[in-house]
Parts: sequence; structure tokens; C-alpha cells
Amino acid sequence: MGGSSWSSNSYTSRANTRNITGKSAFTYQDEVIANTPRNQRHVHKEMDPLLFNGGMRESRDSETHPESNAIVVFFDVTGSMYNTPRTLQEKLGGLMALLTEKQYISDPQIMFGAIGDAYCDRAPLQVGQFESGLEMEDDLGKLYLEGGGGGQKRETYELGVYILARHTSIDCFEKRGKKGYAFFIGDEMPYQKVNKNHISSVIGDTLNEDVSTADIFKEASEKYNIYHIIPEEFGASCYVGDKGVADEWKKYVTENQIHLDSTAAIAETVALTIGLCEGTIDLEEGLEHLKELGLNTGAVSKAVSTIVQPGKNIVATGNMPLPSRSANITRI
Repeated sequence: MGGSSWSSNSYTSRANTRNITGKSAFTYQDEVIANTPRNQRHVHKEMDPLLFNGGMRESRDSETHPESNAIVVFFDVTGSMYNTPRTLQEKLGGLMALLTEKQYISDPQIMFGAIGDAYCDRAPLQVGQFESGLEMEDDLGKLYLEGGGGGQKRETYELGVYILARHTSIDCFEKRGKKGYAFFIGDEMPYQKVNKNHISSVIGDTLNEDVSTADIFKEASEKYNIYHIIPEEFGASCYVGDKGVADEWKKYVTENQIHLDSTAAIAETVALTIGLCEGTIDLEEGLEHLKELGLNTGAVSKAVSTIVQPGKNIVATGNMPLPSRSANITRI
């Protein structure tokens, strides 16, 4: 996927049309809420990993995008965080302006997804495609913002990590040994094991035994720089008092944890994190770009101040051979 190109004019035109008609970008959510009883709601068929049938979400080079770079954003859509994708959708134009017009990274291809809790939710995992154009906004519009969760300070984030590790195929890594970027936005902890029954019922793979969450993060980290963005406006009850959420995530992402005062600045934070790690900007330049585009600077400046030196972890290291592109990979 990812063969089209981003158009700021088309994005703005869409937004203007929605403002005139009073419609939202989240068409599937609106349809489900209006027409389907809660106990019958489910994941959109194009976002349902169970329908992957073992296939891959692909980020591929093309004539239009010769040096594609894979970017993944997973939202926690449980509890008070269920509307977070709406916040990013409203800033999607700014995000793409920073990545493309300001040249933070070449040929970005973005995949959006959503996380719930497979122990209790009807939509525990939703996964879009890698896209370069307005199709990425279409994928946001197919999300079901369930607002569930079990209230035990954990959600099944590890299922999203499993998708990264075993159900994505990305040219930036496979051709050039360059890692993609993955952001998990959430205020709770993963479970400590990838439950084999969840993998079967939610994704359709068969595992002989559970996999430790630490191991699946390690596997996914071979080809992605994985970040956890913890929105402090929602996480206060979970992490400020005992720091349990933050400390648990640090086991898996180490210093790649970003504390963000406001979810209103998620898009800016994602963009500047990528630009800083790519070494295409420094923090001062990035903040100037935000001002130029009329975007949030205060929360972002604080959040990304801990991002370390340019070029960190963007290239695969060690003697690990690059994977060959198997002829039996199924694109879905």
C-alpha cells in the first residue's frame, strides 16, 4: 500500500465540506453508534486483523515514493482516551506538513490502529494500512472508538506489538536496514504475556504457548523504533501516584517514553520525535516550524526535550541479516 501522495489542498477541502454538512471524519463510528446495539458492535471489516488471514500490512517503495519510511500510530481507545484519534485527525494536515513539506523524513507511509482489551472488549485490536495519501484519514474514519477497557490498569497493547513483529513487512528495513517508527499512545500498561488464545481469536494465528510481552517487544524492536506516549492528563490516577504505568512501559521501550501534558499535541509530538531522531531538525527548528503552522509548542517542547541525539536507533545494528522478501507473503 502507500502508492498515493498527500495533498494538503484535498485534506483542507474535505474538512471544509464536513464543516458545511455537519458530518464528522469518523463515519464508521457515527454509523455504528446510530444503528447498532452496543452488544452487536464490531471492528470495521477493513480494520479487522482476523481478516488478514495470515497476511501482511506492507510499506513499499514505488516510483512515487522511492525511499518509503514506515510509521505506525496505535491509539488506546478505552475509557477516557477513546476520543484521542479525533484529536490527531484534526491535526493530520499539520503532521503531514511537518513530515513532507518540512522534509522531516522521506516518503512517510503511516498506518493507524487502535488498542482495547481482549479480555473484555468487542474491538480489542484495529489495524489500518500503510498509506501515503488521504487514505490514512479514511482509515481513521473506520475506527470504532469503543471506550471500553476493564479498569485494571492494563490493556492488550501487546497485540499491537505482535502485529508489528509478525504482520508487517516494510521496505525501509528489508531493503535498507532502516527502522520504522511505532508510537503507542496510552495511559495504562500492557499485560505481561501475549495470550495465545487472544492471538487465535483476534488475529487468527496459532501459537503453541503464550509469548512474553518482553520478547514480543524485543522482536518488534528489531525493525521499529517503538515509543510510548503517556498523556498525563489521563494518566494521573494511574501513574503520578505510584508511577506504575510509566515504569512498566520503560521495561519495554527504555528511554523511548514521552510524557505529554495534553493529547491536543499528539500530532506535533509524533512529527518532532521523528524529525529529531532522523537528524533532519533540531528542537529549535522544530518549534519554529510549529509556530509557523500555528501548532502547539509548549506541551511539545517539554515532551520531546528528552529525545536524545539525532540518528539514534534509526538503523538496525549488529549482525542480524536483513530479511528477504518472501514470495509467499500475502498482502492484505
